[in-house]
Parts: sequence; C-alpha cells; structure tokens
Amino acid sequence: MDFHGVYPYLVSPVSSDGGIDAPVLARLVDDLIAAGVHGLAPLGSTGEFAYLSWPQRRRVVEVVVEAARGRVPVVAGVAATTTAEGARQAREMQALGADGILAILEAYFPVPDEGVYGYFSAIAQATPLPVVLYTNPNFQRSDLSLAVIDRLSRIDNVRAIKDASNNTGRLLSIIDRVEGRMQVCAASAHIPACVMLIGGVGWMAGPACLVPRQSVELYALCRAGRWPEAMALQARLWKLNEAFARHNLAACIKGGLVMQGYPVGQPLPPQAPLSPQGQAEVRAALEAVGAL
Repeated sequence: MDFHGVYPYLVSPVSSDGGIDAPVLARLVDDLIAAGVHGLAPLGSTGEFAYLSWPQRRRVVEVVVEAARGRVPVVAGVAATTTAEGARQAREMQALGADGILAILEAYFPVPDEGVYGYFSAIAQATPLPVVLYTNPNFQRSDLSLAVIDRLSRIDNVRAIKDASNNTGRLLSIIDRVEGRMQVCAASAHIPACVMLIGGVGWMAGPACLVPRQSVELYALCRAGRWPEAMALQARLWKLNEAFARHNLAACIKGGLVMQGYPVGQPLPPQAPLSPQGQAEVRAALEAVGAL
C-alpha cells in the first residue's frame, strides 16, 4: 500500500440513541470515492475519536470498510492511553478489514520519548498492516520528537507520518531525517501545496470531506508541477482553513456537510455546535469554491 494523495478524515454521524448512522456514513463514503479521493481515514480528529466509545469506534470502521468495498484504502484510527490497548485496537481494526492504521497516542500525563517509541512500535508489531503515525502537539501532551520519528521510520510497516503542527519547517526536518524511509503527509494546519513542494505525498484532513473534488484537483496540479495554478486554487481553498481555525473543527465539518445535504448531526457534547457566525463563514467559504 502506497500512501499518497487525499485522505479525508471522515466524520462520525451519531444518532440520538448513540448508534452510528450507517446509511449517512455510507453515502458520504460513496460520494467521496466518486469525487476521486485516494483513500479514507475514519476516526481521525474530525471523526471525534476521543468522544466515542469503543463499540462506536468499531462500528464506524465497520461501516466505512463495508461501504468502500475495496475501491480505496481505509486507514483506521487507533487511539489509546495505554500501549496494550493501542495494540489491541490495531488487531481489531485489521480483523474488521482496514487496510492501514492511523496511530494516535492519547496521553493525560506527559510520556517520555522511550514510552512514546514503545507505544507506536507496539502498534506496528501488533499488525502487519502499514502504519501512519499521527501527532498533533497542539492537543496532545506527548509529541513525537525527531529522534523518535527517526527510530520509528526504521520499522518496516511504519510507512508515513501526519504531523499536525503548523510548523512546515518541522516537516522538512522530518523529510530530511527519515531519508525516504517514511512518507510525510500534510494536515489542515499546513498549506498542502507547500508541503507537496518540499516533498510531501498528500494530506489527511477533515476539510477534504467538504471539498473532495477541489482537493483532488489541487493534488493533481501539485503532482504535475503546475505550481502557479496549484497556488491559485490553494489560495481559494485556504478560506475554509481560516474558518476552521476560528471554530471547532468537527463542528465546521459537520456543519458544512449538513449544508451539503448530509444529516450528520452535531459534534458530540461537551463540544459546542457551530455558531451562527461560524455557519455564515463556512457557507461563504464553500460557496466561493463551488462546494454548495
């Protein structure tokens, strides 16, 4: 499995009784694949993994795998506070039919480098599936240091990293450090075209749920080296990111999808729904790029 291209972070539509709204999620999967995305990533940050029970997480991945029907890879999020639980989840995701693992460390107390390495390496050892490392230092107590990333890049099935810091220079440092052993993906906190320019292979991000065709077009322009056109499109799409930076990300994505006709519901409490001002900003940004 070669990680490249646009992988939307899927939302998790939860009904009033706490169940996963499978028909809505399956329709979103179908439409994203029809729009040309290269893969799907359930249970990323936009998927609200931190707010879901294990049965809900399991059901989300089950629905996505069934709906995808092997047309694109499904990279399922695994997030835990203990190493043993992270490894257990990875085995479960493999059994459900996921094609890859998006590995996330949830930490209440800070974890030293050796513990961080132990957690991610245990997930990689628990399954033969390719693993994408995910770190978001804005929200996590324990980050992946360059030294730990270097060590993890030497594990055969650790294939990529999504660093959701807004430090593009750090991405270049990672690319230089791993020397091709690991691919680097952008996040919504980065400017994807710039990450592609320095050697990135694509992006995993919630906004691609709302603008999949435009995201795929941007990726194609970058791959073709048509940088003036790519940056012109990137500038238009960046208005969405500016809205997301001012409001809760899950609320923005779910709110935008509702505008597009997907009844995915509100973000899970205690998160707040999108405010009227946020709705106006997201609507304007979607209209500006032809996504409504």
